Amino acid sequence: MGNLNLSRSIFLILLVFQSVSILAQNSIPDSLIHQRIIEIEDKLNHSKTGMNTWWYGWLGAYSAATVGQGAVFFVSNDKATKQDMALGAGTTFLGAAFQLITPLSVDNDLKILKQMPDSSKSDQLNKLAVAEKLFKKASNAEKAGRSWQIHALNTTVNLGSGLITWLVFKRSIWDGVGNFVLNSVVTEAQIWTQPTLAMKDYKDYCRKYNSDLSPLANKIQPEYFVSAYPGGVALRIVF
Repeated sequence: MGNLNLSRSIFLILLVFQSVSILAQNSIPDSLIHQRIIEIEDKLNHSKTGMNTWWYGWLGAYSAATVGQGAVFFVSNDKATKQDMALGAGTTFLGAAFQLITPLSVDNDLKILKQMPDSSKSDQLNKLAVAEKLFKKASNAEKAGRSWQIHALNTTVNLGSGLITWLVFKRSIWDGVGNFVLNSVVTEAQIWTQPTLAMKDYKDYCRKYNSDLSPLANKIQPEYFVSAYPGGVALRIVF
């Protein structure tokens, strides 16, 4: 008897979910689905130039600084200069490497959306869901680039560089402070020049459509209740 009640409950749950899903999807006009997809693609395209300029610009600057400081290291005969150039090349190399492993770009996202079919309503709903996920991913990438963790990571590296100058190279404490300040100015400039357009556009989009990662305008939040009694278990869902 208990197994029968549980089976009936599960069947009813699946039936209710399917009905709610169908009704919710059909509640969105085709024109609005298409409008939201186009809007997301336009916003991502709008963010593309700023993202690429910032990412390639800093990657190029760090790479050039690494090569330049490395060259000075090999041609200089001054001990302090060689130390500064070796340490500087090491820190700028880390900066370039971090740019490479944390790319800020929507180029591939736009290609994905362009290749997705949208001939039927189900295709369009699926494309909208993917578009919103990619839109949020771009927003989160910009948000992460301005996070306290990035500030803390850069501060740690810069502090280490300053301590190496002072303690390992046995230079004055002011040389170490100067190294720390210079590197901090560069890394903070990198952080605060990072674009945030996708992050702002995503917030505006969510407010406009009352949406967050779902092609459905209104989310249904079900509540689950499990009860046990002699001879069986019942699962009840309330919307």
